[in-house]
Amino acid sequence: MGTYNNMDLDAFKNVWVFCEQRQGVMMNTSYELISEGRKLADALGVKLCGLLLGDNVEGLAAELGGYGADEVVLCESPLLKNYTTGAYTKVITDVVKEIKPEIMLFGASNIGRDLAPRCAARLHTGLCADCTHLDIDVAQYIEFLKENSTLDIEKQKWNMEDRNLKMTRPAFGGHLMATIICPRFRPAMATVRPGVMKKAAFDQAKADAVQIVRPAFELAESDIATTVLSVEKAAREIVDLIGADVIVSVGRGIANDIEGGIKIAQDLADELGGVVGGSRVTIDSGWLPSDRQVGQTGKTVHPKIYIALGISGAIQHKVGMQDSECIIAVNKNSAAPIFEVADYGICGDLYKVGPMLLEAIKAAKAAK
Repeated sequence: MGTYNNMDLDAFKNVWVFCEQRQGVMMNTSYELISEGRKLADALGVKLCGLLLGDNVEGLAAELGGYGADEVVLCESPLLKNYTTGAYTKVITDVVKEIKPEIMLFGASNIGRDLAPRCAARLHTGLCADCTHLDIDVAQYIEFLKENSTLDIEKQKWNMEDRNLKMTRPAFGGHLMATIICPRFRPAMATVRPGVMKKAAFDQAKADAVQIVRPAFELAESDIATTVLSVEKAAREIVDLIGADVIVSVGRGIANDIEGGIKIAQDLADELGGVVGGSRVTIDSGWLPSDRQVGQTGKTVHPKIYIALGISGAIQHKVGMQDSECIIAVNKNSAAPIFEVADYGICGDLYKVGPMLLEAIKAAKAAK
């Protein structure tokens, strides 16, 4: 291994995405990050590489190519079959020091949130956690600010040649958005929330063309401080908000009758084949479990139908659902911000409107 100087910015090139697989199954977040990484690599004029660790996982490489990867950096070993912090950190940091990517993206999953900071610390570089937006091109970043901030863009001084990765994330409990750069060290590292980035269409030609790179690395049992004895899957129901086609969410408007409000939402969701979500207040108040939160500090969703019952529409909630294909909002306050992003708005009491919607949906289905 040659000399590693993480301040020699010119020595670093290409965009890498850590592609998380579990027991030989690729996580959907990896495809989202490969799709986003493709845009970053194109903006920089460099290659996009998927970083894949595991045992006998070469068969997953073509999938990554199909979503945009030019190359897959493949590290295989029986000691990498199950995720352990020590093994994955050693292999990744050793390979990074050898090949020197300029950007590294991780999914903000349980594994990504454990692994990325360990790698960043060992590589002595910066890590921005829980990003919701990424940019290279300054002009595109300015357009993003125009749509999503209150900054007076015209009064700001911009270096249009800046090629640093601009990593935007919620701050101060989701009340502010902050953009972070890592100008002095490489690689610039970020974790990205699942569901935030849109997955590109699969391209079989790109899948067939992807190149596999097998870097040399050393890994012994003595490098690993923990041993995975078995993997047990918990048998508890977890709602898949990110993958749902229909989401019916509730907010502060159900405060007067929490059980009744949730039942209305559940009945609508059941009839439409969807799931129930909620704004932050419903989770903070203990009305719904945390895996159902939609918004900046929860999950970002893009369902075909999003029904908001009693949700005022604070910016923290809107950024998590405003890209839904069809948004239906019900709120007693005609000035509620949720109506700004709604395709259909109903000003009324959710306890009256909800059952009416349910009956109308049942009647429409029966008429078919």
